[in-house]
Amino acid sequence: MHRLNVFVLGTRGVPGIQGGVEKHCEELYPILARSGCKVFVATRTPYVPREKRYKRWRGVNLIHVWCPRQRSLEAITHSLLALMVAKIKSTDILHIHSIGPALVTPVARLLGFNIVTTNHGPDYKRQKWGFLAKKILRIGEFLGIKFSDKVIVISKNIKESLEKKYGRKDLIFIPNGVRIVNYVSSSNILDDLNLIPRKYIFTACRFVPEKGLHDLISAYKSIKNPEFKLVIAGDADHETEYSRSLKKSVESSRNIVMTGFLSGSLLEELYANAGLFVLPSYYEGLPIALLEAMSYGLPVLVSDIPQHREINLPEFRYFPVKNVEKLAEKMIELIKKGISREEQESQLRILEDNYNWEIIAKKTLAVYESCLR
Repeated sequence: MHRLNVFVLGTRGVPGIQGGVEKHCEELYPILARSGCKVFVATRTPYVPREKRYKRWRGVNLIHVWCPRQRSLEAITHSLLALMVAKIKSTDILHIHSIGPALVTPVARLLGFNIVTTNHGPDYKRQKWGFLAKKILRIGEFLGIKFSDKVIVISKNIKESLEKKYGRKDLIFIPNGVRIVNYVSSSNILDDLNLIPRKYIFTACRFVPEKGLHDLISAYKSIKNPEFKLVIAGDADHETEYSRSLKKSVESSRNIVMTGFLSGSLLEELYANAGLFVLPSYYEGLPIALLEAMSYGLPVLVSDIPQHREINLPEFRYFPVKNVEKLAEKMIELIKKGISREEQESQLRILEDNYNWEIIAKKTLAVYESCLR
């Protein structure tokens, strides 16, 4: 039987590279490789250190494709170059992630590919983009919908919005997923950062305005003599005025810790020992960081945007987006409250029923097969 040959573009790369799309690909494609697919993932060389440019990783073939590390040019340049490689590889399915890389779908159609795109959300709503970039991303969204054989969306909210906007009724909802954590290896990171288990609030995300980190820092600073620290894991892909201002805003605070981007056991241990996970985003696709926090059995506090509401947490786990005063109030309340065994079990059921990578991989494979039929 012919092995399905799948070529993936639109991610910066795997493994251990910051970003929701990157985490999605890191979890999904090894499972599809185990299922019998021959998977090629095109990485962007500026994001993959030379010593980590593996040829194969967990059964996935990695193709390291050059692109300029320039925010406005890297996605389109990389996608066009990766298309040429995909043509050489006798690709059965070209799987494109995100609306920026989806700009190349008309070219992919001319080259005769069977195209599946995953729409991770309207990136033009992200505050980091200027007017022209937002226009181009809107075009990418349109072209991805128009020229793809199959379109996957990662949230029901995105599905409803795109169906209404473009009138295409065959969009396929397949969410992001998460692995349930059974064991966390021990490192010295808590000692190194002078942290006490359950005595810190934690978040992990990129330093971009729509994540609302400035609100989180302002809310924390407004608390008089807090009995807990604030730990922020992450960084900017490209240093900006915003990311510099965030770092500067915490320089004089002994109780706010910025770790930089972390992955693996260091990140796992920070998740596992947090007293509360907070995500104050203004906009999300479907946040894997939140699903990961839930998988560790953590109490969580998130903004009341539709993408967070979709996960169906108890009402007291939400606060009004952009409301710094309410955020501070809820942080004090919920780190003291912790989480009950019943709520932990409920969180795990939500994850197992709706965000299981094995099920997600089976659904994705079914999309590929239907695309070929």
